[in-house]
Amino acid sequence: MKFPVKTPIQNYNQMPAISLNSISSWTKFLFLIGATFLFCVEGTAQDNSLIPIPVSVNPGNGSFVLSAQTTIVVPSKQPELQKIAAYLTEKVSPPTGFTLKTSESSNSESVIDFLLNSKPDPQLGTEGYTLVINPVKVSISANSPSGIFYGVQTLLQLLPKEIESKNLQSEVKWEVPANSILDYPRFPWRGIMLDVSRHFFSKDYVMEYIDQLARYKFNRLHLHLTDDNGWRVEIKSLPKLTSVGAWRVPRTGTFGSNAVPKPGEKPSYGGFYTQDDIKELVRFAKDRFIEIVPEIDVPGHSMAALASYPELSVTKDTTTKVNPGTNFSTWFGNGKFEMHIDNTLNPTDEKVYQFLDKVFTEIAAIFPYEYIHMGGDECYKGYWERDPGVQAFMKKNKIKNGEELQSYFVKRVAKIISAKKKKMIGWDEILEGGIAPGAAVMSWRGTKGGIEASHLKHPVVMSPAPQYYLDMVQGERSIEPPVYSTARLKDTYLFNVLPEGIDSAFVMGGQGNLWTEQIPTEAHAEYMTYPRAFAIAETMWSPNGRRQWDNFVMRVEDHFQRFDERGINYSPSIYDPIIEVKKDDNGKLTIELTSEAQDVDIFYTVDNTIPNQYAPKYNGAINFPEGADMLRVITYQNNKPLGRLISLETVDLEKRIVK
Repeated sequence: MKFPVKTPIQNYNQMPAISLNSISSWTKFLFLIGATFLFCVEGTAQDNSLIPIPVSVNPGNGSFVLSAQTTIVVPSKQPELQKIAAYLTEKVSPPTGFTLKTSESSNSESVIDFLLNSKPDPQLGTEGYTLVINPVKVSISANSPSGIFYGVQTLLQLLPKEIESKNLQSEVKWEVPANSILDYPRFPWRGIMLDVSRHFFSKDYVMEYIDQLARYKFNRLHLHLTDDNGWRVEIKSLPKLTSVGAWRVPRTGTFGSNAVPKPGEKPSYGGFYTQDDIKELVRFAKDRFIEIVPEIDVPGHSMAALASYPELSVTKDTTTKVNPGTNFSTWFGNGKFEMHIDNTLNPTDEKVYQFLDKVFTEIAAIFPYEYIHMGGDECYKGYWERDPGVQAFMKKNKIKNGEELQSYFVKRVAKIISAKKKKMIGWDEILEGGIAPGAAVMSWRGTKGGIEASHLKHPVVMSPAPQYYLDMVQGERSIEPPVYSTARLKDTYLFNVLPEGIDSAFVMGGQGNLWTEQIPTEAHAEYMTYPRAFAIAETMWSPNGRRQWDNFVMRVEDHFQRFDERGINYSPSIYDPIIEVKKDDNGKLTIELTSEAQDVDIFYTVDNTIPNQYAPKYNGAINFPEGADMLRVITYQNNKPLGRLISLETVDLEKRIVK
């Protein structure tokens, strides 16, 4: 884990104030009519509940009805658009029962028209689109197939929520409100990282995960393929990486506290992707305009590799095992730590670079896109510093310290990756000791690394902890798996991805990271991904001036209903109360309760009873009674329980006192 241009809708909100007493009655009437119309336009745009919110939405009159007679019109000799038409048909067929026809032309009164611009519209760029909907026709136009695909995603979101169902929904009228939408992304890199090392996720599930991301216009999936806890990709020239490195002893419990392997215990938990699996994933993602970025994390986080080939470390410890989640480090704060087991490659051994050349040769062959991620984070240098051979190498090569030695390693890796006609990206530690020429930086330790890299004129992806770390606690921590920090939905949504001092010309975009130490199941991966991935999607796609928190929350709630239809898990933590504890001047506890969601009622008890809609309703700070044992809190909406029951003992409340 890694720690620690305005639209008409916007413009009317900025109109100067006008006194109605200063104008004629007829003008007053026209003004009020116009204001009412603008209010309705805004309300309709909100009712569309699109995530990410488009650049501009101008509602029209009436609606388009999807039916069995609807034809998708695709120009001839456009195979990529044919694939998108097949994708759309595949999505709408189960709930509607319609198999949409595809044709080069149509006289039908119900048409969905795909059109690539003969002259590129510079405003749309590569991924933008226009979507025009009227009662007889839907027109999606773009400069490239990716823009058509993103227009299709918006069209799907405009259909009733039942379009997400896997079963026939015979009582639904498949109406799409008339609209004229202009849309294009804010950033070219809109990513999510999935850690498949700590817990292995099947190829089929990764496809499902990719399909979910595509619906929200993400275009990068970063796969964290290797770490101390498992090597997940077949390297044919190094078979032990998967015969040994892909398996560990099974453990259930809090990661970092699990028991060490017992003598003779079989390493039966894990798995890996064959190269054919990877090729299938790449093809599947490509059809959804998502690039897969592979990560081979070196020189630290390499215990699975060293369990397979122990001679590649300084210690050459043949007892090294793939780690099942035991505690093998001590963290002292401020990024300082000590590893009790050597999990680093030896940067002075030429055999290490021969090993890495084999790895990156095969990785480059199966991942066709420009970037390969080499990790580079949290590398413990203590074993290097204590090894006479390493120290002699450093002296001979005038390398002053461990940071410069790691920089030497990173630059050697960069040359290997460059020789495969690829570009290297790494975590922001690759800045330490001197960055490799041409390397891109993924800034995870806050924003400092991104700012520094931009000043050095290196490409940057902003991926800061905790705001963009999807493994962080996202709600009331007493009912969430234990993690060291918190990032609520609002923290993620309001985070400024372009902090003061950064050179935005070098920022490619941003990425959310799902580290899976505490995420053993597919359902929990979804629970931790959503709804915060919605926030990242909107931050990376939508214009900054179009985003507004309260409106976003309403749209998130609508997408929860769509997820219910589709059978995708998500966290309801926006409904759970936020509990803030203070002490008054007399030393007594006072408790304040808020919620990220709107229009919720908070009920509580302090007498050990279970709260419901008949319990006291929160309407101001609670004076916690002396001698009380427990605070219990729950939220309701429309007289129905919405959040989870939270129970905190007095001792827990006292630990939360805001100083």
